Amino acid sequence: MDHTSTSINNRKPEKTHISNEEIVEKEEDSTAKHDSVEKIFESKEVPPWQKQLTFRAFFVSFVLSVLFTFIVMKLNLTTGIIPSLNVSAGLLGFFFVKVWTKFLDKSGLLKQPFTRQENTVVQTCVVASSGIAFSGGFGSYLFGMSEAIAKKTTEANDSQNIKNPALTWMIGFLFVVSFLGLFSVVPLRKIMIIDFKLTYPSGTATAHLINSFHTPLGAKLAKKQVRTLGKFFSFSFLWGFFQWFFTAGDGCGFVEFPTFGLKAYQNKFYFDFSATYVGVGMICPYLINISLLVGAILSWGIMWPLIENRKGDWYSATLAPSSLHGIQGYRVFIAIAMILGDGLYNFVKVLGRTILGLYQQIRDKNSGSVLPVGSNSSPSNTPTVSYDDERRTRLFLKDKIPTWVAISGYIVLAIISAATLPHIFHPLKWYYIVVMYIFAPTLAFCNAYGCGLTDWSLASTYGKLAIFMIGAWAGASHGGVLAGLAACGVMMNIVSTASDLTQDFKTGYMTLASPRSMFVSQVIGTAIGCIVSPCVFWIFYKAFPDLGNLGSQYPAPYATVYRGIAILGVEGFSSLPNHCLTLCYVFFIAAVVINVLRDIVGPKWASFIPIPMAMAIPFYLGPYFTIDMCVGSLILFIWENVDKAKADAFGPAVASGLICGDGIWTLPSSILALAGVKPPICMKFLSRKENARVDTFLGN
Repeated sequence: MDHTSTSINNRKPEKTHISNEEIVEKEEDSTAKHDSVEKIFESKEVPPWQKQLTFRAFFVSFVLSVLFTFIVMKLNLTTGIIPSLNVSAGLLGFFFVKVWTKFLDKSGLLKQPFTRQENTVVQTCVVASSGIAFSGGFGSYLFGMSEAIAKKTTEANDSQNIKNPALTWMIGFLFVVSFLGLFSVVPLRKIMIIDFKLTYPSGTATAHLINSFHTPLGAKLAKKQVRTLGKFFSFSFLWGFFQWFFTAGDGCGFVEFPTFGLKAYQNKFYFDFSATYVGVGMICPYLINISLLVGAILSWGIMWPLIENRKGDWYSATLAPSSLHGIQGYRVFIAIAMILGDGLYNFVKVLGRTILGLYQQIRDKNSGSVLPVGSNSSPSNTPTVSYDDERRTRLFLKDKIPTWVAISGYIVLAIISAATLPHIFHPLKWYYIVVMYIFAPTLAFCNAYGCGLTDWSLASTYGKLAIFMIGAWAGASHGGVLAGLAACGVMMNIVSTASDLTQDFKTGYMTLASPRSMFVSQVIGTAIGCIVSPCVFWIFYKAFPDLGNLGSQYPAPYATVYRGIAILGVEGFSSLPNHCLTLCYVFFIAAVVINVLRDIVGPKWASFIPIPMAMAIPFYLGPYFTIDMCVGSLILFIWENVDKAKADAFGPAVASGLICGDGIWTLPSSILALAGVKPPICMKFLSRKENARVDTFLGN
């Protein structure tokens, strides 16, 4: 997906993605007896690209898009950690279309069998649609423009730096900016997939997953996985419903249970019984969860209590807890320093690898050898082409997308965008947009190429660079904060969709899905996302008036972070509390040093060194969700030690069920909130002293 996808397989700085390595290994084992994957499917006809785009595929895609958009939106607005839902999307897409075709087959109405190409179309459409919930910035730059976030600081909170959410402009904005990235990389698809043979690990893993579903053994396993997912979906949904009854007021319910005592609870160390984040913890790598826990202990266990002891000295004792000039400023800006340090280091590293890879490709091409990327592990003047590669390459090049369509499409959309966006965001001048669109294809290529080499999409990093550059260009007195945040949205959408499409081309290449069907599916999925995502966000926005407030059900932490970055870019360091800048320097340098150390010691020892990006997330938000995720890791760890085969096969299904069930509960809970229906019970936890005071008060 993509989108901090941190994918933490994809290491997107705010979007954490699942590793599909287990799926790849299982698929490789299942085909080990054959010469190739494609020989298994040799007898099956590959439908033309038009027949890969079926009504049932897009109907199922729409239903799953709504489901996954709710899930991604909830994750966006709670912690900003989003695991890859590719496994769930592929599994549910396969299941629903398979049920559809089975019913038609029994009725004698089935005209076209369900193929892996159609499965790939569903996967692509769903991931493209739900990806808009991330790249659309509903939990980051877009909501960061709102008055709810702006009022937390005294800087740049005037009308020209604020734009409150509204359905009309959000849908219009997404339609204007979300398609350019698709057209920017279409002419390079052959270079990326065929010539450079880039691996695109997530796209490759998804292809192995889809291929495995359409073998007899894989179909049987998929059926069991769906059944497991359904069980835990039901449990998670009913658990969310049960918890709702006890949340009649602020600080009520199981989510406020002081697991480790009241003192720890005051510093946000508690288990909040969230099925979602237990599931996320089962999906995310162990190192991510440990990094989160280390960051939580360092910040809320050590640093913030020490800084709070300086209240009245380092910052005014009269400030509101949410003010960025008080303790909240240290939390937000030190987290930003770590995020920027980690992001900048990885940006330079991936850009360096991209340039080096391009240099080697050009050099080796001139000398007649092959770049050792992907399946070619050693250069050779006469490389042998496997049956799989020969068949895949032939079909991949069969349905070409004309270059003139891509170039003219990009130019037309760029003109429309440059003419439209200044009317949506007045500080964002047309010439800012033109400059971004001149450089955007190059940045989109770099991101797509780097993603193919490393599986890291740096869309969020490019977005942050746009905040600094356009915000500083516009200036503080001319709406620089709003201009910077809007520019972030433009840049993030272009580079994110570009890398997503090339991942999809890789998946299509390995499943024999036509590039044309992949492109059309991505376009339709993006269009669905441009409508569904704003509508889902609007439900949250209207149903929960305290959206964006720290301590609320949906604090939207990255909205505050992104606005803080925009303020830094426009106002400079004058907005920081005392000694905050020194601490920011320390943590920025520490983030770079830790990353350097991780690269020096090698993969074996790096697995014991925390990741700065993950450490920074609880700095602002608190440790409570990290406890949930560590519980998920512990469950998976014990399961793997008891029965590794079953854990590998069904772990992702259990985790996805927990995430999906709790995520879908947000829809009825939002409807109940909009209808004014209140829970009947408030369950609170008080100290003995407070309880005695309450008893005395009630006794009077």
